[in-house]
Amino acid sequence: MKYYLLVEGHTEEKVVAPFVKRWLDAQLPHPVSISPIKYHGYGALLKDVVTRSRMILNNPLADPAGIAVFSLLDYYGPSFPYPQECDTVTERCQWAKEYIESQVGEARFRHHFAVHELEAWLLSEHAIFPAEIRRHLPQRAPETVNTTEPPKALLRRLYRQHTGKNYKETVNGPDLFRKLDPNDAYKKCPHLSALLDDMLSFTQ
Repeated sequence: MKYYLLVEGHTEEKVVAPFVKRWLDAQLPHPVSISPIKYHGYGALLKDVVTRSRMILNNPLADPAGIAVFSLLDYYGPSFPYPQECDTVTERCQWAKEYIESQVGEARFRHHFAVHELEAWLLSEHAIFPAEIRRHLPQRAPETVNTTEPPKALLRRLYRQHTGKNYKETVNGPDLFRKLDPNDAYKKCPHLSALLDDMLSFTQ
């Protein structure tokens, strides 16, 4: 199975594919292939998602049964024309997911959100952090770290306060993701588990 994964930045390009692949390969008799496609910000991804996804999925040289395209955005950042009745994170993610998927209009395309940011997945396993950070991490569900202080901002503050160093997204992030057990994140992050289950469904 071949996945193309559209992501909004350098860190996502570097860490999401190997992290997701570790979980998927453990569920399957044969390893999958995941090719990340990086954009410079969510605006660039949203502008190109229809064209790029259709181009990949309608390539006459590709086996349509063996490929799928996914796009992933942080929930913290982009804004959408949400209906008035959508006022929870879950409702807004579902609405925006359906909105983007309807624009692409391909059965083998799916969109998902990292709620509120990719770093929320890291918060599912406190043991991967240095001890001086671990002691100060919030004791609540990772995806409930919110837009007042989203996960990346939280980590930046804690690293500055308790290590005297900056949290570097492109340095610390990949190192932490290599230590993170995908099963722990799957159990504690419902929006991540929805992404992984959706990807797994294309292999069955």
